[in-house]
Amino acid sequence: MGNEQAKLSPEELRELEESTYFDKRELQKWFREFMKDCPSGSLSKDDFIRIYQQFFPQGNPSQFATHVFKVFDSNSDGCISFKEFIVALSVTSKGSLDEKLDWAFSLYDLDGDGYISSAEMLSIVTSIYEMVGNMLILPKDEDTPQKRVRKIFMQMDQDNDGRLTRQEFKEGSKMDPFIVQALSIDYDHSKIETKKS
Repeated sequence: MGNEQAKLSPEELRELEESTYFDKRELQKWFREFMKDCPSGSLSKDDFIRIYQQFFPQGNPSQFATHVFKVFDSNSDGCISFKEFIVALSVTSKGSLDEKLDWAFSLYDLDGDGYISSAEMLSIVTSIYEMVGNMLILPKDEDTPQKRVRKIFMQMDQDNDGRLTRQEFKEGSKMDPFIVQALSIDYDHSKIETKKS
């Protein structure tokens, strides 16, 4: 998809309708907005980070946005195409709880080995704490990333091997009301812009 393309071809539309939860009209609307904001047809990591900075001006979202960018950039080419954007958006906004948990597992499994180590979890949790800054007042047993990771592993690491399988992560997340609530929110993504403003 180059910057000359003003709309999706019928076959691209059909493919995206089959691989996302968006209908034809929604896909066309998202495509127009994406191309207006990203005329090159792709979203760079720097622009992606700038978007997060708009939503979290009181914190530092750079590291977390970098982690999320890597999951969106499914072919690892250093930019997010419209297809990558809309597929990830479909899962994160309209997917089932299980699909969202699979997506979240991919976010936390930084090296892609099929497990979440405590170091990987600490990296993500630290980036989340940096992103939200002092927006949240946390309980004493979660007021540092290290304490939160220790608590998560105590709850989720069923076999105590120091790493979480996809199943342990999903089952443990479903038992944590805060995680379920965060993943179940039906965001109004029509208010999210990819613009740098």
